[in-house]
Amino acid sequence: MNEVTINEINGKQLYHSFISGAHKIFEHQSYINKINVFPVADADTGTNLASTMRSIIDISVPSENLKVSADSIADAALTGARGNSGIIFAQFLYGFSNELQAKETITVEDFAESMKKAVKYAYDAIANPVEGTIISVIKDWAEHLYTLKDKMDDFIRLLFAAFETASESLKETAKQMEKIRNKHVVDAGAKGFVVFLEGMLEFFRTGKMISTEILENDQVIEEEVISHENPTYRYCTEALITGENLDKKRIRQTIEGYGDSMVVAGSNKKMRIHIHTDTPWTLFVKLGKLGNIAAQKVDDMVMQNEVVSNARFKTAIMTDSTCDLPEELIEKHQIQIIPLNIHFGKSFYLDTVTMQPEQFYRMIDTAPHYPSTSQPSFKDFYNKYNYLSTHYESIISLHISNKLSGTWQNSLNAANKVIEHHHKKIDVINSNRLSGGLGLMVLRAAKALEEGISHDDIVAQLPKWSNNTLMLVSVKTLKYMVKSGRVSNTRGFIGSLLNVKPIVVVTKDGGTETYGKPFSEKKSMRMIMDRLKKHLAGKKIWGYAITHANNPETARWYVDRIEELTGKKPEYIKTASPALVTHVGIGVVAVSVMLE
Repeated sequence: MNEVTINEINGKQLYHSFISGAHKIFEHQSYINKINVFPVADADTGTNLASTMRSIIDISVPSENLKVSADSIADAALTGARGNSGIIFAQFLYGFSNELQAKETITVEDFAESMKKAVKYAYDAIANPVEGTIISVIKDWAEHLYTLKDKMDDFIRLLFAAFETASESLKETAKQMEKIRNKHVVDAGAKGFVVFLEGMLEFFRTGKMISTEILENDQVIEEEVISHENPTYRYCTEALITGENLDKKRIRQTIEGYGDSMVVAGSNKKMRIHIHTDTPWTLFVKLGKLGNIAAQKVDDMVMQNEVVSNARFKTAIMTDSTCDLPEELIEKHQIQIIPLNIHFGKSFYLDTVTMQPEQFYRMIDTAPHYPSTSQPSFKDFYNKYNYLSTHYESIISLHISNKLSGTWQNSLNAANKVIEHHHKKIDVINSNRLSGGLGLMVLRAAKALEEGISHDDIVAQLPKWSNNTLMLVSVKTLKYMVKSGRVSNTRGFIGSLLNVKPIVVVTKDGGTETYGKPFSEKKSMRMIMDRLKKHLAGKKIWGYAITHANNPETARWYVDRIEELTGKKPEYIKTASPALVTHVGIGVVAVSVMLE
């Protein structure tokens, strides 16, 4: 046993032990993903725990004062917690920090007592605790700490003995649940907790501090991929709710009928919720009435299952929610979508995920705040690329024009960071398009993969496909463009007086310009068709798409005319995403055509 003894620890020691534990999670995240069976085999427990750890690294601030450090770590974990295991772990840390007295340092006895009390917080967060998972190992570890507190006063000896108990408890998870036992694995969340403890123990035994510039290593592959089955509910849904005097019981009652695997963690000012559901969009409308939705995440577990068990290609195709692709095409071609954000005052929603077009159309004219949009964050992209890099050899990611959104830039920055860590090939493309124009490019790339065309050859073709895509947009009213700031109040007032129905064309470089200013919708429709006839004369068309905002009649009119003109049916007709409708309004119809 190490001759060095540690009778008390301060805040900085606690912080660095957590950084060391986080490092171990990063090292093992690929393996933890692979053994992920419970509650749903969506192969992301390692990624979710790593994201929770990354939040601790990025947000928490170390202090010599142990109570201050513990509070900072717990708050950071709760803010960035992801996944069932991540939120349970964050709630455990919240319980630990809440039970600590305001002391500069902590003894073995105080540490053990606070950890034992924290177990109740973790259990209280789970609607239906299941033994044989992370919660069992946390309990066994904390209880063993408590039994040893009067027998030893050295943290190194204490943590070593408790780690052995946690390791034995982890082995037991392979026997306790049939779902896990049949796969011949241990519980993934429990495995993550044990490797975290290993990192903590390593810090106290060696005193070696890990740099916070940790490389998220994905090279640990200890077993073959575990086979996965379809989940009961489709969407793994999470939210961070902030406010004053948040009522945990009321939040539980609000969400409990929406699905299973429910966890509600946090304080009366900050709550993290987790649930598996089929209707996250209706759930978030209810949650928005209970507090401010400060953060949220929705993962499609059916798609994750397909990626893990039945990925059709070695290259992933990724895009953002402004592509306006129908769900059936997204599923058929295993296209990965990252949503933009829709803001109504202090609450925000995920475009087409927690805010569906039909909901948005109702709210845009009745909500107290006019909506605004923002691009997915660097962290959103980083988590997505990090996850996909564990399952694909390469990624092609196409995004809305960088002249219309910062989405492409955030995606590129995150991809570069993941490339640095995983050494995977990722190409992030500024499509210079949006809506149906972007959707056609994504669809063509997906079909090219099916034809056996390589990653590099597809990337080489994308600029040509972009240049060969024409997109014309007819706007029914200037009202929404004025509200969103796209058109000045003066121009909007004059346009409204004249009843102008402007036509907008997306230029080759991804900007927009006015093509015409007809005074009726019918005139606008005829002008667009005249432009299309000239554009298509003597040329071969690859495909076209019609997108619209609650204007199916006009969309159908275009389909009939273009089908008559080209002899081809549309690749798809789709309602436009709320992120786009925010800026151009209800009634808009976009015609996108791609030449061969």
